[in-house]
Amino acid sequence: MDMVEFTPTPEQYGWTFGGASPLLEVSPGTTMRLWTEDAYCGLLTRSTDKASELLRGDLNPQTGPFFVTGAEPGDTLALHFVEVQPARDWGVSTLIPLFGGLTNTVLAPTLNEPLPELTWIYQADLSKRTVLFEALSGEIAIELPLEPMLGTVGLAPSMREARTSLVPGAFGGNMDSPDVKAGATVYLGVNVPGALFSVGDGHYRQGEGESCGCAVEGAMNVTLIVDLIKGGAPAWPRIEHDDALMTVGSGRPLDDAWRISQVEMIAWLNSAYGLDRLDAYQLLSQISECPIANVVDTSFSATTKVRKRFLPAGGDRFGGIHERLRSQGRQLL
Repeated sequence: MDMVEFTPTPEQYGWTFGGASPLLEVSPGTTMRLWTEDAYCGLLTRSTDKASELLRGDLNPQTGPFFVTGAEPGDTLALHFVEVQPARDWGVSTLIPLFGGLTNTVLAPTLNEPLPELTWIYQADLSKRTVLFEALSGEIAIELPLEPMLGTVGLAPSMREARTSLVPGAFGGNMDSPDVKAGATVYLGVNVPGALFSVGDGHYRQGEGESCGCAVEGAMNVTLIVDLIKGGAPAWPRIEHDDALMTVGSGRPLDDAWRISQVEMIAWLNSAYGLDRLDAYQLLSQISECPIANVVDTSFSATTKVRKRFLPAGGDRFGGIHERLRSQGRQLL
């Protein structure tokens, strides 16, 4: 199994999906050990720091893009995440004026004043697998479980588009789904030769919806296996765990994002299990879970999750690639 290790320099960070030249070419089956910077470029280190003063408009730096040998439009790129581990013993979260789910924003202006700009530093205890929330006002401190994930994983979009690393879409991008974690396989439809995938926006933990717009942001060490399925490109991102299938839709309003994820899951149940679309629709009404990934980006992201225990035995989910990559990944741990 080929192994590639790559840590970008600041000059190599990507800020878009599409529109950037690949940093490396890798073959299907390659294992990659990557480092990703946090959403604030590592510049916020104290609770007195303010993003508006230290950042130059650059948010969500990506590691990539990477060119995958043999990937062509219409193919399916499979990225299996073996490890997603904090690279620092601290993370950071903020309130940013005119951004977040419970304040006036650029896209939903009001006459109210913006919320104040604030910064929280979370200490991460990697041995205890916790992060520490400490209130800025008062003496309250709460240990929370460490649950590392990647907020962004995506490919170059179609039609020569370049999309900022702050947005999600059919290409993946800034979906902010807590299900993009170790043990997950993410399936993305290839739009351009080489696929051109990037990852980043590590979160040491994040609640569903990412209410204020910022998780516990942190640098991350990521081990993943790249693989390629010829043809069969899904219309929207799909995620597979050992015990569940997930589809992610992005759009505004939120119910459109939900509809996209539901329709994509019906398509998956149809292709993988032979369920008639209307039978799948009926079954989905009884078994689906609908985690909200984010309600803060320019497009919201909603997830439809189905537990495998409710599905028929067998099924052809991309030829069983998740199980194969999962087995390979365990050998790396």
